[in-house]
Amino acid sequence: MRPGATISAALAWLFAAGAASAQTLTIGVAAPLSGPSAILGKQIQAGAGHAAETNGVELKTLDDACTADGGAAAARDFAAAKVNVVVGFLCTDAIEAAMPILKDANIPVITVGVRTESLTDRRGKTGWPVYRLGPRGDDERNAVASTLTRLWQNALFAIIDDGTIYGREIAETFRAAAEQAALKPVFVDTFRPQLDNQIGLVGRLKKAGATHVFAGGDGDDIAIMARDAAQLQASIVFAGGENLRTPPGDVPYATGTLMIAPPEWADVADPKVLESFAAQKIVPDGYTLPAYAAVEIAKAATALSETSGRPLTEALTGHDFTTAIGPIRFDAKGDLSQSPYRVFRFDGTRFVPLESN
Repeated sequence: MRPGATISAALAWLFAAGAASAQTLTIGVAAPLSGPSAILGKQIQAGAGHAAETNGVELKTLDDACTADGGAAAARDFAAAKVNVVVGFLCTDAIEAAMPILKDANIPVITVGVRTESLTDRRGKTGWPVYRLGPRGDDERNAVASTLTRLWQNALFAIIDDGTIYGREIAETFRAAAEQAALKPVFVDTFRPQLDNQIGLVGRLKKAGATHVFAGGDGDDIAIMARDAAQLQASIVFAGGENLRTPPGDVPYATGTLMIAPPEWADVADPKVLESFAAQKIVPDGYTLPAYAAVEIAKAATALSETSGRPLTEALTGHDFTTAIGPIRFDAKGDLSQSPYRVFRFDGTRFVPLESN
């Protein structure tokens, strides 16, 4: 072979080797694209898809159907395709069936919607490389307890619940936290939900001297309580959890009503990202922005892993990631290092962040 041909062949080999080492990042997207949760799965698909176009990554999107069989099938396909990271998953059954397969394939997962506490609490036993880009199941009640114990330390407060598992757990967590802080509610009770009026309950609250009331229940019930308190000329501030995010029925929320909940992601998102969503005619609601952020994190963590020479799971743990929905950091278990819950106050039109947050 002539020298020129030899040099050309060597350059061609070097180019091919460089191209191979700079392969496009491939991210798996697991979402329920069929069945009753398909509308939410489409949000994940849209958000991740837009992020992939913006960040120059490839996607392999599969329908996990929100079932164990669907999750396991998707995981096997992701493993066969040798994707680098998987994002998505909304349902516990699907992700719990997928994780053993993805763990064996050394593929970490960033879930945008599964709140089941044991998913990360059992990490020491399962070794599942899963990271939660959203609240845990106990984050809401813990946020209510810590926030209201701080805000109402000098208030005459009451704690009531609607008798459901949700209502009882959140109310009891607050009551226990108040007791540890040497605070005692002036009134504790279980109310009957879905009544046309709560005059009797409000009368008892007024008689007990309550000026602030946390109600573990639905927004409709809290709206009715506040209306009836105004009719009885009882000056009471009502508070609830993220159930108040749902618009009330015929009775509007009273001005001053407090809600402890995560923010609407579109309210805190990067304006430039929102502009890009609008340009693509993508509505930034539900899981679209978290899915977008998950792809951003996957790309940044992969780059960090490559430059540091450390496993991707180490790159995902204990590092700050800049995303469309703000800074994100995962703790050693894979949960968010900071709770996303904040206090919001109803201003007569919508819930706005409380200045003291």
